[in-house]
Amino acid sequence: MQRICLFPGTFDPLTLGHVDIINRALPLFDKIVVGIGLNAAKAPMFSAEQRLQWVSEIYANDKRVEGAVYDGLTVDYCRKIGANFILRGIRYVSDFEYEKTIADANRTLDKSIETIFLTGEPKYTSVASTIVRDILRNNGDASPFLPDTVWASLRQQ
Repeated sequence: MQRICLFPGTFDPLTLGHVDIINRALPLFDKIVVGIGLNAAKAPMFSAEQRLQWVSEIYANDKRVEGAVYDGLTVDYCRKIGANFILRGIRYVSDFEYEKTIADANRTLDKSIETIFLTGEPKYTSVASTIVRDILRNNGDASPFLPDTVWASLRQQ
């Protein structure tokens, strides 16, 4: 049985912190699906297509990682793609409290899907998409927080 993992999030934009979690999770799973969740309550800065393109470009040479766009319950999407694991990154204790609540709800909905938490590398703990979006909105240099592929595409816009 293949170990398939869903890494859900908005990835608006995809940051070095996200890439760190994906790269460190690769030895644990046969396949990681970076699930770009559509959330009606959020107004993303970048289109789902753009965010999907970044995942595809960054992992073009590693077929174990693929991007996908989904909506609805995360556990329903896990069932659809055959994922028995949900991957979440933790930067701070406050992240864990929030993520544990979601993991508990997901476990109640489907006991066969386990949530795996990876703590971010210390050098990426200050990297948050919200901060990066603020930097970008104010014409700042967000390159220290973004993969080269993402930064290059933003400079072309």
